[in-house]
Amino acid sequence: MLLIAVVAIIAGKLKISTIPFLIILGMLLGPHQYSLFGYIFPQAYGKFDFTFATTGDPTATVDLIGFLGEIGVLFLLFYIGLEFSVSKLIKSGKSIVFGGSVYVLINFFLGLGYGFLTGFALYETLIIAGMLAVSSTAIVAKVLVDLKRTGNKETELTLGIILFDDLFLAVFLAVMSGILFSDANSIGGIFVSVGLAVIYMLSFFVIARVGRPLLDKLLNIKSNEIFIIVVFALLFFIAGVSKTFNVAGAIGALLFGLALSETKHSDRIEHLVVPFRDFFGAMFFFSFGLKINPAQLGDAVWLALGAVVLTVIGNTIAGLVAGRSAGLSYKASMNIGLTLSARGEFTIIIATLGLSAGLSTKLQPFTALYVLTLAILAPILAKNSKHIHGALDKVFGWSKKEADVKTEKAQ
Repeated sequence: MLLIAVVAIIAGKLKISTIPFLIILGMLLGPHQYSLFGYIFPQAYGKFDFTFATTGDPTATVDLIGFLGEIGVLFLLFYIGLEFSVSKLIKSGKSIVFGGSVYVLINFFLGLGYGFLTGFALYETLIIAGMLAVSSTAIVAKVLVDLKRTGNKETELTLGIILFDDLFLAVFLAVMSGILFSDANSIGGIFVSVGLAVIYMLSFFVIARVGRPLLDKLLNIKSNEIFIIVVFALLFFIAGVSKTFNVAGAIGALLFGLALSETKHSDRIEHLVVPFRDFFGAMFFFSFGLKINPAQLGDAVWLALGAVVLTVIGNTIAGLVAGRSAGLSYKASMNIGLTLSARGEFTIIIATLGLSAGLSTKLQPFTALYVLTLAILAPILAKNSKHIHGALDKVFGWSKKEADVKTEKAQ
């Protein structure tokens, strides 16, 4: 925990997301025969034990931290569910629905094509497509704050696309959970399993809209101690029950957060859950790093870099299409695409879903390098979007086109 605190402070000083730092720390301290520390300092390796396994079995420690990480996933998605509400999506307007659809479709189909092109099987390809289609809410929010763009015209559309992307994540996880974790062997059985998962998910939307009075009454508890015990007990219970409907526990947490987002207690729950989200969320990213064998990373370098290039291109195109359709300038549209290029917590959650279903182990090193690269690169690209826009403007002549449009309107 001291080491996690140190790297968190370093990340804060550098104004970079803590996610890549925590993953790298986990890789440094991993229980593999030759940890990353051993590769960097081969002479020191063996003299200094950085696996901190008091039982003599490093995997025991990894399992314990992995369990804490699983709790972190629940809190992360529960919090996103609290932030999201059905009413927000209804009020967001056609531009957000159109922009979100364009964003998800472009990135998802790029992921499908890339997965098949690189020789992955169907299920692994679907997981990769999902990974390429979801941005990082945490990193995007941090970038907007750090670059002081919260008041920009394009920020509303950026956040709207993130909201839509979160909705896609919920549907995707529910569908993939139904496919990967069902016992059905036939196509009909898979459809039934997926249908059950989707119906289970939709029931929470109904509860969010219809069951609000009952939830308000149930959570009308004055004591914060009792209040948080009740909420967390329901959270873990629903996460467990969700698995019986072929829905991952994490998506159950998101759906529960969604149901509570419409209640009058949502602000109180959000305030109380934030410390747990941050603490256990850090354990999740750290535990993800612990499971990565550095010796396998070399095989995934070019695979991950190819996905990074596709993601930046896909996001730029999606940002331009979404922004221009909403009447924004090319510069503002460029800000949208580059800001949304960040990948983090949700990409890892999708990869973890695939790994827990016994899919290819290549997903782990690929995900680690993919997330690490974009978690660092995306904020840099967003910060320099003005220069990137200027360079592309010389090629495509966007400024001239915008000037011509203004002249026509004036006339």
